[in-house]
Amino acid sequence: MSRKRKVLILTAGYGEGHNTAAKSVCAGIEAVANGEAEARVLDLFAMSYGRSNDLSRKAYIGVINNAPRVWQKFYELLDTTRLVEGTLFTLSKMSRLLAKIIAEEKPDAIVSTYPIYSFLLERLYPRGRNFVFLTVVTDSITINSVWHRAPSDYFLLPNEDTAAVMKRAGVPAEKMKVLGFPVTPRFAKEAIERPAPSASTRPRVLFMINFAHGEAPALLGRLLENPAIDVTVTVGRDEALGARIAETARQAKREVEIFGWTDRMPELVMRSHLLISKAGGATVQETTAAKTPMIISQVVPGQEEGNAQLIVENGCGRVAQTHEKIAATVAEAFKDNAALWKTWEANITKISRPGAALAIADFILGK
Repeated sequence: MSRKRKVLILTAGYGEGHNTAAKSVCAGIEAVANGEAEARVLDLFAMSYGRSNDLSRKAYIGVINNAPRVWQKFYELLDTTRLVEGTLFTLSKMSRLLAKIIAEEKPDAIVSTYPIYSFLLERLYPRGRNFVFLTVVTDSITINSVWHRAPSDYFLLPNEDTAAVMKRAGVPAEKMKVLGFPVTPRFAKEAIERPAPSASTRPRVLFMINFAHGEAPALLGRLLENPAIDVTVTVGRDEALGARIAETARQAKREVEIFGWTDRMPELVMRSHLLISKAGGATVQETTAAKTPMIISQVVPGQEEGNAQLIVENGCGRVAQTHEKIAATVAEAFKDNAALWKTWEANITKISRPGAALAIADFILGK
């Protein structure tokens, strides 16, 4: 009996896109391998540093949400200096763990969805490796140089716009493969036929609350002033926020569908006509996979600007960052028999790659 191919997928909990990509690649491999390969997702930061990693993740989220301009400066520092290379010694514990896992597992391929691992592998294997190393780039268009300063056999990219940026940065074309951003294969396998808004189909707006929780009830109240739309709200694991959202709906005398944490997110995005959320990497790519136009309500400077560009420059939605502008844009999207929304939907369909995780899995297993 031939040995199963082994794939290690490395991620980190600093931003939603990295974990989404890692889990989706793993699911893609499981779907296409026919039992002839096995994949594992590893967060070596969590495995190596435990409590201190939890604290640093919370600090990262706090800066992103409360001091985005501070994060922008740090992001620019990562891009324009050798800060990562100069501080790798602080990750020696994680580096030793990575070397140990590789020695024990003997993987055929390692996939990274977080750029720091490229630098560790370069240092661990200066004379070459006996496995294929692939980097899944989880950002779009605004690509920090940390993604490509360390070597990778292949860079798997979400779209042609990103490939053009990396080509200008000097990444060889033969190392880049535009296969899409790996979202869960459910977007491909469980696709929903969504009727366009009409006299008999009310527009459904999905308000995904993933930042500025304190402002969310007020924005919902503004949306509910529009009697022509139905609204679904996701609040994650924040029960107190869910209670405030429910009270806002009660005061407005409107029916609102409210979800806490749920595994139905692909279904909710696919059935909705419009998504309102921040320009997070996974969020933007999932709404693209679902062919659901988007109103972007927050853009973290630097890191998320490219995600917003992807939506705006391809004519798939808009950036609107005040309650009034968001509500006005929703109304505009669905007026005149939803003319603007239909344009957005046609455009987002052109760039949609719901089966990207399966395509990436096929590529990995073919190497």
